[in-house]
Amino acid sequence: MSENSVKRTLPGAPAGRGGKNIERDKPLPHDIEAEAAVLGAIINDPLGCIDVAMETLGSATHFYDQTPGRQAIARRPAFHLPKHQRIYSCMCQLHEEDSPIDLLTLSSALKKRKVLDEIGGEAYLMELMRSVPTTANFDKWCVIVRDNAILRNLITSCETIKEKCYDLPDNVTELIGEAEKNILEIGEMEHRAETRHVKELIDIKNEDGVLNRLVKLSQKDESVMGIRTQFPDLDKLVTGLMPGDMFVIAARPSIGKTSFALNMMTNIAMDRIHSRAVGIFSLEMQAEKITTRLLCTESGFSEKDFIDGLVTNMSKITAAATRLSKAEIYIDDTPALKIHELRSKARKMRHTHNVEVIFIDYLQLMRAETRRNDNRQEEVSAISSGIKSLAKELKIPIVVLAQLNREAEKTSTGIPKLSHLRESGAIEQDADVVAFLHRERDEQKEASPSLQEKGLEAQLIIEKNRNGPTGRVNLLFFPKTTCFRCVARIADDAIPG
Repeated sequence: MSENSVKRTLPGAPAGRGGKNIERDKPLPHDIEAEAAVLGAIINDPLGCIDVAMETLGSATHFYDQTPGRQAIARRPAFHLPKHQRIYSCMCQLHEEDSPIDLLTLSSALKKRKVLDEIGGEAYLMELMRSVPTTANFDKWCVIVRDNAILRNLITSCETIKEKCYDLPDNVTELIGEAEKNILEIGEMEHRAETRHVKELIDIKNEDGVLNRLVKLSQKDESVMGIRTQFPDLDKLVTGLMPGDMFVIAARPSIGKTSFALNMMTNIAMDRIHSRAVGIFSLEMQAEKITTRLLCTESGFSEKDFIDGLVTNMSKITAAATRLSKAEIYIDDTPALKIHELRSKARKMRHTHNVEVIFIDYLQLMRAETRRNDNRQEEVSAISSGIKSLAKELKIPIVVLAQLNREAEKTSTGIPKLSHLRESGAIEQDADVVAFLHRERDEQKEASPSLQEKGLEAQLIIEKNRNGPTGRVNLLFFPKTTCFRCVARIADDAIPG
């Protein structure tokens, strides 16, 4: 039977009235001539072609290994014909071992794998070599092979998901996550970063070039500044929240990290100069509780004031509710959120509501799809890297709250360190900014009502800043309204409440 006349039955296809599965006569997408041209060009000009091929098609030795005694993994082969994939696998392995690629070395490598006869022997390698008179269009041949591989993988992935759909899975959400993960992995075959010359990145004619950006920064141009948090000292240190950045705010329990994040969120959403849509994934508090806290902070009353019947000026509450309802704030309170669920929900939030900042409260309450033997540190590491990748993909800052371990309370100064990030050092590595919220919680519990009204001392310690200086931001915390303010901005008539 010829390669182009393969009849395929889709796995899991719905049965018709006669009980027969739907059949498809079309073969999977492929271009045998392009595949042969790529392999022949590599044999003819290995130095000029192999790196280009590996950049476009990937390193086959990582996902396809037919070496006897090893497990064969053919998850995402770039070539349609198995013999072409085996030849390419050998080429990649030779290159990674710094061995020359020619007829002799390639034949020997295939012979060691005991697949030389299966691919057609040395005669077929000679045929490949002679079929390509020039390598001028090599880049285009690689793209043809890659695009066909993407289409094949899309078809296979969709058929697998379809089959599982007909099996009526118990957890539909997990299946959606699996489908999304598979599609994203396939998409990564196409989106490979290209090498760019530094001249292009600096070029003054390039509006988005590095030199132009630095000039605009010196001129305080809003187009290149990050999103303002309305905490001036913080914005000055980190130049606002930058697109693609992962901003971690860490603290021990009951220090006020959720309150500080909500303050940042409302400051951004209700900025009088440039308000923006924001989203928050709250794994700890229900959406109603979040909204209650936002309204209390905005109105200057505490929830206890309502309980004790101390609120008599309802017009103040109504005005605060009106202002808050106009803000573009979106809340998702799904508990035990998994990283693939976050990706799906965040993409939807970004595309549907055009959110420009996302907050997550908090990282250690999330879950990741891990292997059975993985420990919690590996799981948190997967979550952390997933959040950073999501920030880059959506091109928006993601502010992540995280807990510090108990060791943070045992230091002589009580000041947290990066090593105190609970369960994973990967958070420190992935984050662009790591800030510790710190205050003397135990001492401040005994603070008098008058002292609480004036504000309790707190600090936001910028311990890591990938693109700028570290430092400290002095704050005042107002327990009644769970509100933080910069010390420099507080006057007697500006105290919340």
